[in-house]
Amino acid sequence: MSAKYMVFVALFSGINVGGNRIVKMAELRSFFEELGFTDVATYVQSGNVVFSAKKGDVASLTKQLEVAFEKKWGFNSRIMVRDAGWLERLVKDNPYPEAAGEPTKLHAYALEREPTEEETKRLADKCTGPESFEIKGDVLYLHAPDGLGKSVFANLIPRTLKVPGTARNWRSVLALFEMVGKAGG
Repeated sequence: MSAKYMVFVALFSGINVGGNRIVKMAELRSFFEELGFTDVATYVQSGNVVFSAKKGDVASLTKQLEVAFEKKWGFNSRIMVRDAGWLERLVKDNPYPEAAGEPTKLHAYALEREPTEEETKRLADKCTGPESFEIKGDVLYLHAPDGLGKSVFANLIPRTLKVPGTARNWRSVLALFEMVGKAGG
């Protein structure tokens, strides 16, 4: 791969959930390739794409993808595009290394922006169960020892924090991290 290319990850929100807004991963890969991206790979059905681009920053790539996606599929999906360095920091900065061995109980939320102190405090006030969370920049780490499916707190995060985002379990985070490493070299 030429040094001119940069590796990115696109995290889609709200596709293939509960049998709604179905997007096949093979079609999503073709969509990225049709837009001129290379080294396109997907991971599981929830909309995780690793790709390389000759140029572009995360904001312009996000806008390009969201507009083209809505035109092709007829509905909007919030897409979080991040570069390889962001994903590397996300893995390195995990505040719950003891939970990494139970990857379905550790989640990372890619947030549209870093929450304010007030937003973070409002969320902390709602965290009264067994869960714990930490926010580092535009990433919220959630440790849900009973699993995300049983977490009352996890369901409160979007409407309490009011910062758009999309969550991935630690298994997905590590798989994407490995895919980014392969695409990068």
